[in-house]
Amino acid sequence: MDRGSERDTAPGRGIGDTAAGRIPLAVVVVDRAGRVSHWSTGARRLFGVSREDAVGQPAADLLPVSGALPEDLQDGALPDAYETYDGPGPDLENSLGGHTGYATAGRARLRPPPQTPDGERLDVLWWAYPLVGPGPARLLVLAADATRLRDERGYDDETAERISPGFARHTELPAPDELERRLPEILPSMGPGLSARIVAQVLELGYPVLEFSQYDRVPVTPYWGVPRRPGRTRAEEAVAPRQRAVAVVPAGAEQDLEYAAVRERLEFLNEVSSRIGSSLDLGETIREVTSAAVPRFADFAGTHLRAAVLAGEGFPDGPPDASTVMFRVWVEHNDEPGRWDDTVPVGEAFAFPEHTPFYQCMVTGEPVLVPRVTEELSERISGEFEKRDLRPLIGGRSLLIVPLKARNVVLGFMVLMRRPDRPQFDDMDRTTGAELAARAGLVLDNARMYTYQENVADTLQDSMLPQVTPRMPGCDIATRYLPGTRLGRIGGDWFDTIKLPGSRTALVVGDVMGHGLNSAAMMGQLRTAVQTMAAMETPPAQLLRNLDDLARRLGDTYLATCLYAVYDPIRGDLTLANAGHIPPVLVRAEDGSSELLELPTGAPIGVGGVPFEVRRVKVAPGDRLVLCTDGLVEVRGSDIGEGLAALCESAAHPAASMDDACDTIIRALNTRGGRKDDVALLMARLNGIPDEHVAEWRLDADPREVARARRLVRERLLEWGLPQAVETAELLVSEVVTNAVRHAESDRIGLRVVRTDALLFEVTDDEPALPAMLSAGPHDESGRGLRVVSRLAREWGASASGHRKTVWFEQAVTTRD
Repeated sequence: MDRGSERDTAPGRGIGDTAAGRIPLAVVVVDRAGRVSHWSTGARRLFGVSREDAVGQPAADLLPVSGALPEDLQDGALPDAYETYDGPGPDLENSLGGHTGYATAGRARLRPPPQTPDGERLDVLWWAYPLVGPGPARLLVLAADATRLRDERGYDDETAERISPGFARHTELPAPDELERRLPEILPSMGPGLSARIVAQVLELGYPVLEFSQYDRVPVTPYWGVPRRPGRTRAEEAVAPRQRAVAVVPAGAEQDLEYAAVRERLEFLNEVSSRIGSSLDLGETIREVTSAAVPRFADFAGTHLRAAVLAGEGFPDGPPDASTVMFRVWVEHNDEPGRWDDTVPVGEAFAFPEHTPFYQCMVTGEPVLVPRVTEELSERISGEFEKRDLRPLIGGRSLLIVPLKARNVVLGFMVLMRRPDRPQFDDMDRTTGAELAARAGLVLDNARMYTYQENVADTLQDSMLPQVTPRMPGCDIATRYLPGTRLGRIGGDWFDTIKLPGSRTALVVGDVMGHGLNSAAMMGQLRTAVQTMAAMETPPAQLLRNLDDLARRLGDTYLATCLYAVYDPIRGDLTLANAGHIPPVLVRAEDGSSELLELPTGAPIGVGGVPFEVRRVKVAPGDRLVLCTDGLVEVRGSDIGEGLAALCESAAHPAASMDDACDTIIRALNTRGGRKDDVALLMARLNGIPDEHVAEWRLDADPREVARARRLVRERLLEWGLPQAVETAELLVSEVVTNAVRHAESDRIGLRVVRTDALLFEVTDDEPALPAMLSAGPHDESGRGLRVVSRLAREWGASASGHRKTVWFEQAVTTRD
C-alpha cells in the first residue's frame, strides 16, 4: 500500500529478490446491499472516483460490467488476445452480487465509470474476500493496476495474472499483534470497528491484506489452487479457472509451489486443531468440528455420529453395519440460511442404505471421493432415501466423505461438498480431509469419554441423593440439587431427611470438600453412617463425633462439613449440632421475618479433637427452616456474608408452595455470576402436631393391661372419626403391648398414638434389647406377634435409647366418603 496515504501495497518482485516490490492497491468494502461502504485512497487513484462520490453507490456501477461476455468466450475459453475481455468476469460479478460465499480472484478490463465516460479502460487484477460476522460489511475487494506490473516491473501478462496478495500467516508478514495495530493506521477512514473485524478474519481464515509478497515461501489462496503447468494455454486454464497459480513463478519454480500447497494444507490442519477441542462438551465439540471445514475447505459439511457416541455411552461395540443408526448432529454451509433445513435436518436419525457412498465410508472406515456427482449418480443416491430428494443438494457438486475414527473404530463420518464453481476434490484433498477427520475423531472421542464419565458420575451421585418424601410427620419437605458448572462437576454435597421415633424428623445437609468420584464416594459413606446412627437415636452432638471418627479412619484427606437437626413436632423444637457448616435460616411464620441461627460452628468432619455442641430452638407451626451448602451463597471474589444476607432475604419471600419457595431462592442466588460449586438446598415447613392429635397413656406390666390398651385405642380412634381403623389397630396394639408386658423389667410401659397423615403407634418399655422376628412352627404358642405386625402395618420398626426401647408401627388412614 502507498505508505504516504493509506499505504496500499501490491507485489512487484520475483522469488529470490531481496527487496519487497510494491504497487498501489485499491481497497473497497461492499455492504450487504451491494453498496460501497469504504473506498480507499488507492481506489480513488485507480478508478478516478472520489470517496464522496463512491460511498453509498452500487459497487457494480463503480466496478462497471461492460455487458455479456463476447461470443468467443461463451464456451469458457479465454482468447490469447486478453485485451478483448471487457467484463469484470463471472467471479467478480457474482461476488459483488452476493452469489459466492468464498474468495475469488481474476483479471478484468473494466469500462470507465459514469463519472469519467471518456476515460480509458482499466486493466486490473482483483481479489474478493467475503466478510463474515454480524456487521453490515459483506465483501472486501482488493484491486491493482495490471498495466503498472507490466510497465514498471516487467511482468508479462501471464506472470501478472499469477500474482496474489500475501497472507498474514506467513513469516515475512506482520505478526498478529502488529497486524492488529497497523491495519487501522493503514485504513484510517475505515474506522476501528470494521478494521478490527477484518483483522480478526485475517487471523482466522488467512485472508490477505497489507502487502503482496513474492518471497521464496510462496503463499497460495484459500482454494489451494494447482499451479499452471509451463506451456499450458489460457484456453486450458479457462476450463478450470480456479486452478491457476497465485504467485509469480519463474521457470523451474513449480516444485516450490507444490511445496507451498502442502504447507498451506498443513497450516489449515494446524489452525483447525487449535480451533477444535476447546471444550469437552460433546455438543460444542461437534459444532466446532463441523464448522472448521466451511468455507475454507468445503461449502457444505454435515457430521453424523453413532447413537452410542451421541448418548455418551461406552465405546461402540464392533464396526457399523446396515442396521447402525446414525444421527445427523450438525450441518454447516455457506448457502442462504435455512436452505437445507428440510432436506438434511439436524437431529434426524436413520440407517444409511447400503448402496450409497455414505454406507461405503461407514463400513470400510476409508474416505470416499466422488470428484463430481453426475445427474445419474445423484438420481441413484437420492433413490435410496425414501421421501427425500437429495438431487438439488448433491447434483453437480464434488463429494468427499471422511470417517471419524478413534482407536480404529468408526464413530461416524463427515460429508463434505463443494459447489460446481469451485475446484473438485482431488487426491490431495482426500488426504487433507482424512487428516482433518482423524484429528476431529480424537477430539470427539475425548468429548465422548468425558461425557460418558460425567454420565457415570451423575448416575452415581443421583443414586446417592435421597428420594425425599415431601410429607413427614408434622412437616413438609422440599429440596433442590444443582450440579457444579466446573469440569468434573460431580461433588460431595448431600441432604437427607430421616424418620425418627416419636414422629420426629432428622434434617441433614453436608458438603464433602473437593469434587469428583472420590468426593461422591465419601459423601455416600458419610450419608449411610448418618442414616444408621440417626435410626439408633444417636444424639446430634454424639452423631457428629462418631462421624468425625469415621472420616479420620477413612483417610487423612477426608474433610466435610455437616449440619444435623432434629425436629420434634409434638414438643415444637429443633435440636441442632454443626460441624463447620454455614448456618441455617429460620423464617418465622408470625411476622415473615428471617434470621441466621447462631450455632456453635464446630470444626469440619475429619479434623478431630474438637467437641461439638448442641442448641435447642423453639419453633411455631408454619415456621420454615432452610439449610443449604456453601455453593449457593459463596461466589469467588465476593464476601460470603453478602450471599448469606441474600439467602435470608430470598427465604423470607412469600411463596404459594414449598417448591415455589425453593425456586425463589435458587433464582435469587444462582443468577450471580461465578458459581462453580454444586448446590444442595433443603427446606422444611415445621407444621407441628396439635395436642388434640396426640394421645398418651401409662400401662402397668400386667397382662390385663393388654385389654385396657385395646379399649383406649378404640375409644380414641372413634373420637377421631376413624372407625374403619379400629379393628386392625386393636390387633396390632395387642401384639406389641403383650411383648412389652412380657419382657418389661418394671411397670414403666408407655403407649402413644399420634394422628398425622397416618396413625403412628409407639410402645415404650425399659428393656433395651430390640425385638426380633422368630420362625414359629405350627404348634408354637409364641413368636408370631411381630410377623402379624409386619404383615398388617404400613411400616414398623424398633429403636433403643439409653436403657429403654420403642417399638412403633404405622397404619394407613382411610376415611369414608
